[in-house]
Amino acid sequence: MNNINITIDGIKTAVPAGYTILQAAKELGIYIPTLCYLKDINEIGACRICVVEVKGAKALAAACMFPVSEGMEILTHSPKVMAARRATLELILSNHPANCQICDRSTNCELQAVTKKLGVREIRFEGESIHADIDEGISIVRDNNKCILCRRCIAVCKNIQTVGVIDAVNRGFNTTIASPFEMPLGETPCVNCGQCIVACPTGALRERSHTDDVWAAIADPDKYVVVQPAPAVRAGLGEEFGYPIGTPVTGKMATALKRLGFDRVFDTDTAADLTIMEEGTELLNRIQNGGTLPLITSCSPGWIKFCEHNYPEMLVNLSSCKSPHEMFGAVIKSYFAEKEGIDPAKIVTVSVMPCTAKKFEAQRPELGKDGHADVDYVITTREFAQMVKDAGIDFRSLEDSDFDNPFGNASGAGVIFGATGGVMEAALRTVADILNGNSGTDIDFEAVRGVDDIKIVEVEAGGMKIRAAVAHGLGNARKLIEKVKSGEEELHFIEIMACPGGCVTGGGQPVQPASVTNWIDLRAERAKAIYSEDKNAPIRKSHENPAITNLYKDYFDEPGSHKAHDLLHTHYVARGKYQ
Repeated sequence: MNNINITIDGIKTAVPAGYTILQAAKELGIYIPTLCYLKDINEIGACRICVVEVKGAKALAAACMFPVSEGMEILTHSPKVMAARRATLELILSNHPANCQICDRSTNCELQAVTKKLGVREIRFEGESIHADIDEGISIVRDNNKCILCRRCIAVCKNIQTVGVIDAVNRGFNTTIASPFEMPLGETPCVNCGQCIVACPTGALRERSHTDDVWAAIADPDKYVVVQPAPAVRAGLGEEFGYPIGTPVTGKMATALKRLGFDRVFDTDTAADLTIMEEGTELLNRIQNGGTLPLITSCSPGWIKFCEHNYPEMLVNLSSCKSPHEMFGAVIKSYFAEKEGIDPAKIVTVSVMPCTAKKFEAQRPELGKDGHADVDYVITTREFAQMVKDAGIDFRSLEDSDFDNPFGNASGAGVIFGATGGVMEAALRTVADILNGNSGTDIDFEAVRGVDDIKIVEVEAGGMKIRAAVAHGLGNARKLIEKVKSGEEELHFIEIMACPGGCVTGGGQPVQPASVTNWIDLRAERAKAIYSEDKNAPIRKSHENPAITNLYKDYFDEPGSHKAHDLLHTHYVARGKYQ
């Protein structure tokens, strides 16, 4: 790529052709504030906070969109630029609620950060106060009072996820972000993925909190509260306590959960191993007995709801397996309750998830037995971190500890569920061994790793060729399913994760500002934590986990048994356009 010579704030430099002014400034370590800009997602220059002065231009240019050209001279903090930015920011602040102290995003709000960076200490304009009703759904809460109309939520919902249930309506000062016909978000085809939350620069979008319910359960002497954190939680949790992105904090996480007062602390990774046993068996049965193919994984509740709304004809392709944390909830209220002599009615199961869609999933009537939900409460990684802070626990000073028995062990295959391609790789490790009739040593299926939009691989084992595909992000899922429907791709097995990058960048994970996500690939960095745990795990295959083999020996007999189907499998429902 050819380089272009430009001058920024008196500094001569050469940058690749096609760069924007914002990218060029970043190369030189020059700060240009942004609010609406999300790289490759929302590049519309709407907020005007990033304006710069270009010599010879009649108007200030939006740095996030304006391409560099040969000989261009740019000023990023001239008096004219600073005055324009501050005026724009004051106008935004003029009708924004001044309740930062009690906002979920306080100290992690991009509007707050830009205000401090630009040194705005007074507001010259008196804006009209907004009094919007708060839309509180099962998973997601929308508070338009805090919305700054950056449209980042719209872009990620429409362009990345292809769900498109929110958009800008009305014009001028009456513009707002709304669902079709002003319906509550929960009455739309929203899949609860929460990608809008992690895209939002302010507190206009957040998860519905269940921490008060969990605190109450812990404090109730008649309740036996069991908690399970998902694989991806350990890859993001540390960020809430100042650790670098991609730092695994598994041992401290387990200790923190015990310090909060949970009666037992188990690991969803173990249930991921259980899922592989059931799903792998289901895959082989379908291949060998002429069942419906391709089999599509059912671990991602955002994908499941997306399929129910958009591809009801593909529901027969979905694995009947419950997602890992739901399987675990069922096991805890059956096998574990019997083993420990505890009345299932007194057990409260809590899942710590990187995902807001798990909140919707937990209340599905299909996921429970004898009037007991498999999982009672779901809290996100962010909610868990807040509970630790509320309890006054110094997370960084905690010693590492292990998960509790009888589910204290999980395989490396279980932990990689947290990254896109992980479910596929875990399944292939087990399926390959079953078909080959031995324990193979080549277990790193690296072809399904990484953040390519769609990955297609062919694996040969036991004389059988298995064609498999991985897609992450619902826009990519849509592309893959359309290829399957048209006959362009013939596959045996498909893994789909609703969130781009998989669970490591789920809607319940710590929110990083655009100043980080525009330049660092969170998907790849957090996945490193996942794969490092797998690489160092003493057991790396689900079917070799003794906790799982003992569970089948003591309770389920074998994968796919009648008892296993009764507790570990479910069904899904076709949904209308607004259902």
